[in-house]
Amino acid sequence: MTNTENWEKRINPLVLGIRPSGIRRFFDLVAEMQGVISLGVGEPDFVTPWHIREACMYSLEKGYTMYTSNHGLLSLRQAIARDISAAYGVSYNPRDEILVTVGVSEGFDLACRTILCPGDEVLIPEPSYVSYAPVGVMAGAKPVFIKTSVENGFQVSPVMIEKAVTPKTKALVLCNPNNPTGATLDRQHLLEIAEVVKAHDLILISDEIYGRLTYVGEHTCVPSLPGMRERTILLNGFSKSYAMTGWRVGYAAGNADFISAMTKIHQYTMLCAPVTAQAAALEALKNGEGGMRKMVEKYNHRRRLVMQAFYEMGLPCSEPRGAFYAFPDIRSTGLSSEDFAQQLLQEEKVAVVPGNAFGEQGEGFIRCSYAASVRDLTEAFKRMGSFVRRKRHKSKAWAFSTGKSQIKKEDTCQTV
Repeated sequence: MTNTENWEKRINPLVLGIRPSGIRRFFDLVAEMQGVISLGVGEPDFVTPWHIREACMYSLEKGYTMYTSNHGLLSLRQAIARDISAAYGVSYNPRDEILVTVGVSEGFDLACRTILCPGDEVLIPEPSYVSYAPVGVMAGAKPVFIKTSVENGFQVSPVMIEKAVTPKTKALVLCNPNNPTGATLDRQHLLEIAEVVKAHDLILISDEIYGRLTYVGEHTCVPSLPGMRERTILLNGFSKSYAMTGWRVGYAAGNADFISAMTKIHQYTMLCAPVTAQAAALEALKNGEGGMRKMVEKYNHRRRLVMQAFYEMGLPCSEPRGAFYAFPDIRSTGLSSEDFAQQLLQEEKVAVVPGNAFGEQGEGFIRCSYAASVRDLTEAFKRMGSFVRRKRHKSKAWAFSTGKSQIKKEDTCQTV
């Protein structure tokens, strides 16, 4: 009989060294419990609008069940090109500069495997989305984390990027608006970052999946900046702004050399995105603007409710200006991020994601998604408020009895 340990030795060491997603672990726990209010997984609570679903069903009735071009439906790529041009003034040739992918996740994987080589370094501002570092590692590169903090609103600065660059640096990853913090980078900030990128001849992977979910100021598309179109791989999709997470349709836009190389990998792995999902995405671009704007208005309303709730709980929270996440500071409870999330789930049946799932800089924070109904948010924060008061009281009692202060001066009840 073969020992299972021998099989593990045959697995790629890069894969063995990667930790499972902290988000999915809590999602699996929630699935096994009754009565849980989940503020964990970043998924809209809205159902995909009817006209988009109807377009999918109509495509099936018409017998559209075949493969598409590896690049995706030309009609969809043309619509994507028009949308980018109308929104941000950036022109792409839909025939060879746009690739339809199976979600933005595949797009990011393709981008990394296309431009990164063993020994290259890729800069990733932290806290960061859970996939960035592991995908970079699987491409053979070394992730170099740029540590942002609540003190600077979780914004990466040009100076911080400059200090992190080495002769091995190949690329920079930006997620704007940011997951998990909701922080945004305005045009002037991005212009300054662009100068560093150009000075060091870097490639920028710009994940803008939350771009349309910007509540304060206007979203700036990185390729629209001077000198950045050719050295940027733009990633976007339909999951968040059109409530189409399960459809798995995204896209990459970039210069023809990048897209051609990415398509080579795509054609040997995924081949193409599902044709019915592409038909739905095309309908979303044609007629989904009004529905999307209504969803964004509701998210913004919930965002304000969430900020007020954390203020009342005494949990400092840097203002989330985009996406649909808040990233409050829970250090005043005396609990680690992992313990806070675990105990909140067990004691109050509210699911959040521990901040350390997004890197070391996330320790002491939790990610809460406000892509949930106002009713669920209200009840969840009622339960969380009780939990926080209970834990904070216990933490203060422990600190008093031991003479050790668990509460830092900066952990006061203020919205940063």
